[in-house]
Amino acid sequence: MKIMSVVGARPQFVKLAPIAHAIIAAGHEHVIVHTGQHYDPMLSDVFFRDLGIPEPDAHLGVGSGSHGVQTGAMLAQMDEVLERFQPDCVLVYGDTNSTLAAAVSAVKLHFPVAHLEAGLRSFNRAMPEEHNRVLTDHAADLCLAPTEVAMQHLATEGLAERSVLVGDVMTDVLFQVRDRVLAGDAPNPLADLDAPDGYYVATIHRAENTNDPERLAEVVASLSAADRPVVLLAHPRVRAKAEEHGIALDSGNLVTRDPLAYPELIAAVLGSAGVVTDSGGLQKEAFLLRVPCTTVRHETEWVETVGLGWNVLANTPDEITAALTRPAPADTDAAPYGDGHAAEAAVATIVERIG
Repeated sequence: MKIMSVVGARPQFVKLAPIAHAIIAAGHEHVIVHTGQHYDPMLSDVFFRDLGIPEPDAHLGVGSGSHGVQTGAMLAQMDEVLERFQPDCVLVYGDTNSTLAAAVSAVKLHFPVAHLEAGLRSFNRAMPEEHNRVLTDHAADLCLAPTEVAMQHLATEGLAERSVLVGDVMTDVLFQVRDRVLAGDAPNPLADLDAPDGYYVATIHRAENTNDPERLAEVVASLSAADRPVVLLAHPRVRAKAEEHGIALDSGNLVTRDPLAYPELIAAVLGSAGVVTDSGGLQKEAFLLRVPCTTVRHETEWVETVGLGWNVLANTPDEITAALTRPAPADTDAAPYGDGHAAEAAVATIVERIG
């Protein structure tokens, strides 16, 4: 069977790694298409190297742009790519513009589509990612859900018959990388910080926290006033927005570093006192590593992390301060995201349902 993976953003590269290994191990052909949605080498190329992912078979190089421009540029090129490779299934990941563009192009040309990480919902229609994930689920022939909650969402929307619970592939790769870090293969890149009481790792990138200068300034001020150093792993877009609005990212207890390769990120989080983020993936990774997380959003798709006490939603400066300094959560052996073998289950399901 020939399976085509379409990816374009940092979280998708992480999810791609175990899938790529599982496809080859099962004896199937794998075609990788990189849309170029994330075009900075630290957000793209280095992930392929560090996670052992084969080089892409096609690179669209779309770069940045508004949602419409970026999605349209992908659509304009995907038809030719699909016609050239003739996959038996197009596998799309998560909730980015790359996800939606590949799904729309594939269904228009009658190529079966499988959606990995299906069924996640924030119920916030102001989020572009929410539209991407809902539209993709309803276009897909097969919805590969990471959690029981995701399966419930799909059933509510009438998609139960095409939905299968496989677990979360991010758990697969996280456990593998965690073990490498603990074995000493990836040293903590933040070990040089002057932080005798520890530090927090931060990633802030979503439009609702960065596009409005007043909101970005509020978030920056909150992190600057934290009780210990906050290391903001600043995406190029965030740096550009801050510069555009005259906001100093390096102030008070807030310091910036460039984004880290995935093994280094996991090492940094393992060595931290906590995580502050608006990223979906990092919330879950913090939970799996049993590191307290503060999420600068009004909702989360990973509701299990909140229910188990390891994640707190915080938006105002007072909420962020309270969340960062809260007592340690109660330990848990709950495993809502699977046992680390989701990629194998996903590939087997694709072969069974579509192959």
